[in-house]
Amino acid sequence: MNIDKLTTLLNQVQQNQITIDQAISSLRQLPFEDLGFSKIDYHRQLRQGFPEVIFGQGKTTGQIQGILERMEDREDIILVTRLEAEKAAPLIDIFKDAEYFSDARLLRIQKSEPKITGIGTILIVSAGTSDIPVAREAALTAQAMGNRVTSLFDVGVAGIHRLFAHKEQLESASVIVVAAGMEGALPSVVGGMVQAPVIAVPTSIGYGTSFNGMTALLGMLNSCSSNIAVVNIDNGFGAGYMASTINHVSDGSSGIPGNSGGGQSGQNPPAG
Repeated sequence: MNIDKLTTLLNQVQQNQITIDQAISSLRQLPFEDLGFSKIDYHRQLRQGFPEVIFGQGKTTGQIQGILERMEDREDIILVTRLEAEKAAPLIDIFKDAEYFSDARLLRIQKSEPKITGIGTILIVSAGTSDIPVAREAALTAQAMGNRVTSLFDVGVAGIHRLFAHKEQLESASVIVVAAGMEGALPSVVGGMVQAPVIAVPTSIGYGTSFNGMTALLGMLNSCSSNIAVVNIDNGFGAGYMASTINHVSDGSSGIPGNSGGGQSGQNPPAG
């Protein structure tokens, strides 16, 4: 249930197009529906501007299908993150609007193209080609949440001239997400070049002493660039979410789509 649908429902009651009982019936499953194995938060979009996102890791295909079947009629866009290809395959056959992005391990059900509500452009940067899956998760998340998104891949510090060739693109972005493994140095370089906020995403890419992303994480947390914030290892979704939140902040905006305070949208964390 989003603000536009709620507004339509209340207008229908006001204009005697539907009864109060009919309106109550439509709202009966707010704020959540208990499926036993999952409690679906239908109130999420009203509170935070975007529907609940399904975290696919650890869930069975049957559990994800059950959640999607309940959400499909109520939401215009649904994301399932951390979803392996073998679990996604049967879901693609069941849900006609479903699309699976194997590089990002993300499934999307999208009934229409999201309206662009973000105030600027979010730039997604990967240090290496191996970091692209995490970067793509961030990009798809930000796109779903109503942002203009561009990408810049394989511009890490081992060939820093590749990054400098895109100086104008970097400087024009309103928010930048940088995914990097190994020693995690790229966000510090990017942060030192721009005034925009930089969201650093450590990836688990690297040899033994990278400790599955811990080295990159600690390097990013210790960055001397002051405009950097860091999310968890491989958390492309969290980076895309936060980038969208920042990109929807403006003077007088409430942060929720459809509100009179500026019409900008906010986001939400994924389902557990």
